[in-house]
Amino acid sequence: MSQHLQLFATCAKGFEPLLFDELIEIGGIEVKQTQGGCWFQGTQREAYLANLWSRFANRILLQLGQCPITQVSAIPAEVQATNWSQVFDPTEPFIVDFHGRHPEIRHTQFGAQLIKDGIVDYFRAEGIERPSVDKHANVRIYAHVHKDTLTWYLDLSGESLHVRGYRQQQGSAPLRETLAAAVLKRAGMSTTVNTVCDPFCGSGTLVIEAAMVALDRAPGLTRSHWGFTSWQQHQPALWQSLLTEAQERFAAACAQSSFHGYGSDYDAQVVGIARTNAQRAGVADFLTFSTQEMTNVEAPAEQGLLVCNPPYGERLGEEVETLLLYRRLGQLLKQQFHGWQASVLAGDETLLKRLKLRSKKKYKLMNGALETSLANFDLTEEQVEFTQSQSNDLGNRLKKNYQKLEKWAAKEGVSAWRLYDADLPEYNAAVDVYNDYLVIQEYAAPKDIPEAVAKDRLWHLIDTLAQELPFAADKMTLKVRQRQAGKQQYQKQEPRGLTTVVHEYGVQFEVNLSDYLDTGLFLDHRWARRELGRLSQGRRVLNLFAYTCSASVHAALSGAEEVVSVDLSRTYLQWGERNFALNGLRGRQYDFIQADCIQWLREQRPQQRFDVIFLDPPTFSNSKRMDDVLDIQRDHIELLKLAARLLSNNGVILFSNNKRKFKLDEVGLAEAFLQAENLTERSISTDFARHKGIHYLFKVTHSE
Repeated sequence: MSQHLQLFATCAKGFEPLLFDELIEIGGIEVKQTQGGCWFQGTQREAYLANLWSRFANRILLQLGQCPITQVSAIPAEVQATNWSQVFDPTEPFIVDFHGRHPEIRHTQFGAQLIKDGIVDYFRAEGIERPSVDKHANVRIYAHVHKDTLTWYLDLSGESLHVRGYRQQQGSAPLRETLAAAVLKRAGMSTTVNTVCDPFCGSGTLVIEAAMVALDRAPGLTRSHWGFTSWQQHQPALWQSLLTEAQERFAAACAQSSFHGYGSDYDAQVVGIARTNAQRAGVADFLTFSTQEMTNVEAPAEQGLLVCNPPYGERLGEEVETLLLYRRLGQLLKQQFHGWQASVLAGDETLLKRLKLRSKKKYKLMNGALETSLANFDLTEEQVEFTQSQSNDLGNRLKKNYQKLEKWAAKEGVSAWRLYDADLPEYNAAVDVYNDYLVIQEYAAPKDIPEAVAKDRLWHLIDTLAQELPFAADKMTLKVRQRQAGKQQYQKQEPRGLTTVVHEYGVQFEVNLSDYLDTGLFLDHRWARRELGRLSQGRRVLNLFAYTCSASVHAALSGAEEVVSVDLSRTYLQWGERNFALNGLRGRQYDFIQADCIQWLREQRPQQRFDVIFLDPPTFSNSKRMDDVLDIQRDHIELLKLAARLLSNNGVILFSNNKRKFKLDEVGLAEAFLQAENLTERSISTDFARHKGIHYLFKVTHSE
């Protein structure tokens, strides 16, 4: 009777119950489930079968020894007590993988070295030349610390079992084969399922794994390298007999099966990879792949299993596309796949809500370090949308605004304008149009509104925008707007490079819709920019806190004699130079100065005068002078006095800011021998008419 081996099968978190059942089916005994895998006992036959047939395990480990950690210095001697001559030939190189931590073993390299020392000491004591260490060695010793116990194993698998051998190419977001198998098992995949469909197939992993289940194909059949081939106890004849048996089972299933799988993806390149992978896996005759958008997919049979892993939209700015993709997937399932079972793996529970379908079961599964949610849907039952009934107020408001403001913008000569600005308080966001793009800016929700409620409302807004207005999902981008201070003001976001050129009263501007909190153009200041242009003909103009120099462009195009733009950011000044070039403006009369505006003002000689100064500072900003932080309410008089030093006798300062409830210090202004005309009301254009306090604009001059 063959001796029973003590074995451990490792797996991803959440797979343990699936692996437990699988090991019992394979013939393992004393199977015990624990975190990260299952203990089991078996003969060499069961050890081989687990490697060949497990769809969920990462590695099959053979326990070689164990010891309590009392003194770290004693570990090599404990390891040396293992009969390593019975484990591997010392002429073969080996490698140690060390996992876990202990107060005395804080680095895995140190732990691995202790194990290596014990192995080398064994062979030296036997008078045998020490084996070499190679990170690519086929002999892998796996060591693990749990609490105060160290256990070491021989890795019988070698390479992780998720590497089946058929996937030599993959798409940009590959699904591990073991995860695909777990998804399919949780979805109800078995040998009795005849039709499987994946409308996001990528490199084909889900449908290939489904075909391997349906056709009784061992997942290890395609692999060529195994750790146990270097094991001294390896029995090639036994292994070959198990391989032959698996091949015969596969051939018999192929001869009888009526299974067929369908995979589709919009990317023709990854569809080609999927076909090649299916060929390598030996299941290509049972699969059909096509290149098409998800919305064009039709059910290939009256019933079957649809299983998919749609994009998660992890990159900042992709939320809108992902949201609308899930919404369209829900509509597809409801309309095209009635009578089917469906399973969707999502990176966010809230994405599953966008399907607007009621799930019958949900599971948590780990995709690498990312926790995902798998939801199963029974589409044989009538699916009633279960979201809260939403009134048509939002849709009606968006349509009404669009119809009115689109005509106004065309007549006004602007292609960038505000469509919606929290018109309905529960939908707390702003929506701006930039040509055929939409930028959705989510405001921070009040503290008494739960985060989930706020997010659901935001996504309902986006869903309604997509349904009611003529904007494509890939031309919508989402930003989170919160109160910003100091260096956060123009914080850069993850780059996507979504840019376009907009028009404003005959002027062109480059805007970036994705990479920064703001786009490079403050839409509510367009009247002030045009007014600056009107005042600038033949005059010397200074633009302070110039940002992307949009106001400077207006001044230059209106015939200013000189335009100086000052800003602390080189990035934004270079952007400003591009805006000048975009409008055909070149010459020495246009100067771009990178400097702290307050410090620069203090350093200028009063002899240098400007006829028009555009002063549009941030509400708060870090500055080396003025108590370290610029607070525009507190510091505006000081700032105006500094600017006025450079103002010609008949000159004009256009002073603007966006501080809510700003109050001009008229006493301080008079004491500085300055006077101001309030232009705020006339400077707020039609698309910002709902919010009279969105900015303030004053025309400041020397008092007589």
